Amino acid sequence: MNSTLLRHKGWTWGFRSTVLLYFLLLIVLPIAGVYVNSFSEGWAAFVQNISDPIAWKAVLLTLKLALIATLINVLIGTMSAWVLVRYDFAGKSLLNSIVDLPFALPTAVGGLMILVLLGPNSWMGKLADTLGFQFVFHQPAIIIAMVFVTFPFVIRAIQPLLEEIDHSAEEAAYTLGASKRDTFFRVILPSMTPGIVSGAMLAFSRALAEFGAVVLVAGNIPGRTLTASVYIFGEVESDNEAGAAAVSVILLTLSFLILWLINAVQTRRAR
Repeated sequence: MNSTLLRHKGWTWGFRSTVLLYFLLLIVLPIAGVYVNSFSEGWAAFVQNISDPIAWKAVLLTLKLALIATLINVLIGTMSAWVLVRYDFAGKSLLNSIVDLPFALPTAVGGLMILVLLGPNSWMGKLADTLGFQFVFHQPAIIIAMVFVTFPFVIRAIQPLLEEIDHSAEEAAYTLGASKRDTFFRVILPSMTPGIVSGAMLAFSRALAEFGAVVLVAGNIPGRTLTASVYIFGEVESDNEAGAAAVSVILLTLSFLILWLINAVQTRRAR
């Protein structure tokens, strides 16, 4: 009995040690390395790197476009989740599978798809050009790229909550004379809100760091189409690792705060 218990404890300890070592090597050390590298030239150099006009304009532009993409995803994602859960139609299972396509595709492929669909040589690009505006190499293309790569987050966060909603509460609301609109906003929407919030924050965090799809469709003009991730790539190519790390720290810190907020929302919901 004691030998079995000791063997079980040995396996448990070994499993935990392996997981902790994997977590340390894959996540903690690389993140710590970025923070250390950002301050490798001192605090003054760090402040100078993040206060560089091109750098902070890239960060502000990324924040703005990521927020717009997140708002679009909240609207479209909520509607999509509602349709996938509440309606039956031909091709529903296929559509439900396609939702996760941005997770499976390399993001560069997503950027290429946007370039082929909306580029200056495509019929949509030519039509837009005749109307006096352009998608590719301008901010709309960056927003579309961000929406594409973050599309599944809101949908997958809302779907389980919609499936768990007790239909008897809706029926009771109808019985008491509530309209479909009142029932949605007073009964259904409060149950969906935690999923909407957590999905939106995940989408926003992911959009902040998007590179593969954005680099193909952005014009990379400072202050206009240069995003933070592309700026970081340019600084690395220019052999300015400290400058790249400084901007990376801003994105990392924002992501940490967002993940903490998501955890707080989920913990509150569990209570």
